[in-house]
Amino acid sequence: MNRLIFNNSFSQLGEHFFTRVQPSGLPNPSLASVNPEAAKLLGLEPLDLLQDWFLQWCSGNQRMPGSDPLAMVYSGHQFGGYSPQLGDGRGLLLGEVKGPEGKWDIHLKGAGKTPYSRFGDGRAVLRSTIREYLCSEAMHGLGIPSTRALSITISDEPVYRETQETATMLIRLSRSHVRFGSFEYFHHHNEPEAVKRLADHVIEQHLPELIDKENRYLEMFRYTVHSTAKLIAQWQAIGFAHGVMNTDNMSIIGETMDYGPFGFLDAYNPGYICNHSDTSGRYAFSRQPVIGLWNCNALANALTSLISVEQLTGVLEEYEPLLLSTLLELQRRKLGLEQQQSDDETLIEDLLDSLAQNQVDYTIFFRQLCYFDENAPDQSTSHTELRDLFLDRTACDDWIARYRQRLALEQQSPADRREAMRQTNPKYVFRNYMAEIAIRKAEDENDYREIDRLLLLVQSPFDEHPECEEYAKHPPTWSQQLSVSCSS
Repeated sequence: MNRLIFNNSFSQLGEHFFTRVQPSGLPNPSLASVNPEAAKLLGLEPLDLLQDWFLQWCSGNQRMPGSDPLAMVYSGHQFGGYSPQLGDGRGLLLGEVKGPEGKWDIHLKGAGKTPYSRFGDGRAVLRSTIREYLCSEAMHGLGIPSTRALSITISDEPVYRETQETATMLIRLSRSHVRFGSFEYFHHHNEPEAVKRLADHVIEQHLPELIDKENRYLEMFRYTVHSTAKLIAQWQAIGFAHGVMNTDNMSIIGETMDYGPFGFLDAYNPGYICNHSDTSGRYAFSRQPVIGLWNCNALANALTSLISVEQLTGVLEEYEPLLLSTLLELQRRKLGLEQQQSDDETLIEDLLDSLAQNQVDYTIFFRQLCYFDENAPDQSTSHTELRDLFLDRTACDDWIARYRQRLALEQQSPADRREAMRQTNPKYVFRNYMAEIAIRKAEDENDYREIDRLLLLVQSPFDEHPECEEYAKHPPTWSQQLSVSCSS
């Protein structure tokens, strides 16, 4: 048990920033899944994961040395409207643990009621826990900054949503749980000293190289804006829609966090809305870059007691060029292009337009492109399999002809290019129907093996995994009827 020694630097800010709450442990708990890769981050050994103390800790029934559980307070803009007080309504920051690769916040989700639960019971349910557990690991597997997930703990405690469900807990790991909304809360409550203390905490814990700099708050803001721009560029390149980009769901260090009604693109559709609750399409896939900037503006407003408006505006103006240049470079990599040519942007835009018009599966197309042989005739298998993805096959032919000409300008060998593309374009993404299969088996049959099977798959999405080949195919027809919302 001494393997997990906690500290809680956030608690040193004082109770103005949180409320201390003890977890409400799950009765008769059992582990549905444990993630060995996340366990390694905390310095845990495989044998530790089999011990009773580990189960009791994951279920909120046992406190570790140095742990100081607390519910963080924050506010945020939700769908564009300001909510003055939110906070951890069903999760607790237990503290942080120093592992082999640095320090990790440990957050227990589903820990019971807190002062910020409003009318909720503070519990998480199995379906949403499975989704977050697997998607956070899928994003990490894709190389996208994300919170991590250690375990899913189940119990026989009933909770009531639309129907009776099962109380569940998730152990989440993150470099930081400070959100844009953490700063907004104190700014809108007219507490500039608290804003300063929170900024000092972020700098001390995550950007120590800035501690002695005179312009440290400006540089902290620049770090957040740049990290956010690069993160959202990665979302757009991989085809990920977050679904609920409220400012309270935005990480100050640029990690993807708070997985709810997310979705990966099936057929390429810039207007894709993954969240059934998003009736206006505010958080549609194509709007994520704009919303990221909107959220950075909200954060800038919360930092006006520390940084001049002129300086904040200057940093905000860096967001769009950085996002666009990062996205263009990621798109070049998806096409196997090392050199920069002036027509690349047009080539990419025309491809995306054609994918949308022809309802081409985004992930399958780019994975299939990894096998394209520019020296083979048009009737070759690699060309034919690409054409068959399009409703209008001549549209594919026209673009491929331009792509072949563009590849002629590259120095890299075709074999090296194709291998690099296979490490850039995943064979598997965590589509919503995959989550639904795992959820149905878990809820209806008490069978949690699919969770572990999918965990191994999404942690190495660029590998072939012949035993999971069905998940590399087009989604089944029934998946089109799936609907996820803020309760997912």
